Amino acid sequence: MENKLKIGLAQISPVWLNKEATINKMLQTVKEAQEKSCELLVFGEGLLPGYPFWLSYTNGASFDDPIQKEIHAHYVKNAVNIETGDLTVFCKAAKEGHMALYIGVIERAKNRGGHSLYCSLVYIDQKGIIQSVHRKLQPTYEERLTWSPGDGHGLQVHLLKQFTVGGLNCWENWMPLTRTALYGLGEDLHIAVWPGSEANTKDITRFIARESRSFVVSVSSLMFKKDIPKDIPHYDKIIKNFPTIAANGGSCIAGPDGEWIIPIIIEKEGLITQTLVFDRVLEERQNFDPVGHYSRPDVTKLLVNRERQTSVSFEKF
Repeated sequence: MENKLKIGLAQISPVWLNKEATINKMLQTVKEAQEKSCELLVFGEGLLPGYPFWLSYTNGASFDDPIQKEIHAHYVKNAVNIETGDLTVFCKAAKEGHMALYIGVIERAKNRGGHSLYCSLVYIDQKGIIQSVHRKLQPTYEERLTWSPGDGHGLQVHLLKQFTVGGLNCWENWMPLTRTALYGLGEDLHIAVWPGSEANTKDITRFIARESRSFVVSVSSLMFKKDIPKDIPHYDKIIKNFPTIAANGGSCIAGPDGEWIIPIIIEKEGLITQTLVFDRVLEERQNFDPVGHYSRPDVTKLLVNRERQTSVSFEKF
């Protein structure tokens, strides 16, 4: 059965901007996935503790605004610090259930001082070990008001049975050179995580699958106005212009031929499961392989810097 992989797509909403409550909700989905014998479970972009939707509805670009500062401070306090063990419970659960995890988090990066935020995609293997933390290379539009640009350190892939799995955050999936970096590492199962919108997933999921001749799994979150906790800072100002549905999901799976395996699912919360068969990759690579027999490295070649960026380096004396 090494050529088959059962995957779970966690299309759920966070307990918005509440780290501890969101962790508890995510662990419930982890347990459900284990009961259904999933071997890989994926959560959406920045699910822990949630996407910064407030920026679009509270004049987020207003400079030196006390309201924006207070909401941002709350966001930072609920962000994930990997070095101090915020993800230990997921590592333990992954090991106990022998199930790998991709988790979208908002990271307080200790090696960048611990106060700035990064939209990170974390891979935990079936032994419960964190194998990569990919910080989103380029936050999109209003995201730049609260997230910092990442680096190439997390552009890594991981062996999972016969599959080679890699992942990107949201609009990184539209970056052709970034996709190519993963293809060059042998990726044949691509994970694309999103804050939640069928507008994002309906075209790019099938396109990447057809371009790469890989399985592509898009996992999106949900966010409804009715689910905004009333104890967050400036609740009244946030809900004033907030839409009824800010994120409607859009999780789906495309096969290596670019056709749907699971078409887009919207406005439905829960765990979606599917078993993938590796041989489909080999079948579709017969006529096209973007970094193999259908490439010309003597003409075009990609250079990737995977060094983790830090502002201060300390030498040993």
